[in-house]
Amino acid sequence: MGVVADRLAELGLTLPAVAAPVATYVPAVKSGNYVYTSGQLPFVDGVLPATGKVGDGPGLVPQAVAAGLARTATLNALAAVGALIGDLDKISRVVKVTGFVASDPSFTGQPKVINGASDLLGEIFGDGGVHARSAVGVAVLPLDSPVELELLVELH
Repeated sequence: MGVVADRLAELGLTLPAVAAPVATYVPAVKSGNYVYTSGQLPFVDGVLPATGKVGDGPGLVPQAVAAGLARTATLNALAAVGALIGDLDKISRVVKVTGFVASDPSFTGQPKVINGASDLLGEIFGDGGVHARSAVGVAVLPLDSPVELELLVELH
């Protein structure tokens, strides 16, 4: 096993199978020394564990749950990268995370939701997981997902 695989095991995590695209695109593309992922939803075994808008109140996905979904979407993004390059140890650093949060109009905690992704990348890659980031609130996401995540990683 590689360093990243060992670290995932230490964290009690495994990479899922690459999520099947829900439209016409590929999960990840390599260009030069970079890999760009398509937007990844927090699928678990092909199913979204929660749907709807993030916010405080009845019928909304709580911020803490959404942060967990961002973490799951990150694992899906890493699976897409790994399927393309074969070995996550080829990643020298995470360059950028773009997170989208389907938000109730009064919700402004998008950065804390996307911290679920950022924190996980730090746990896995250490200093190589420190990245630039955007956390954007949107009206709706594909399949009514509460979060969607894109990664840009640099390879050795």
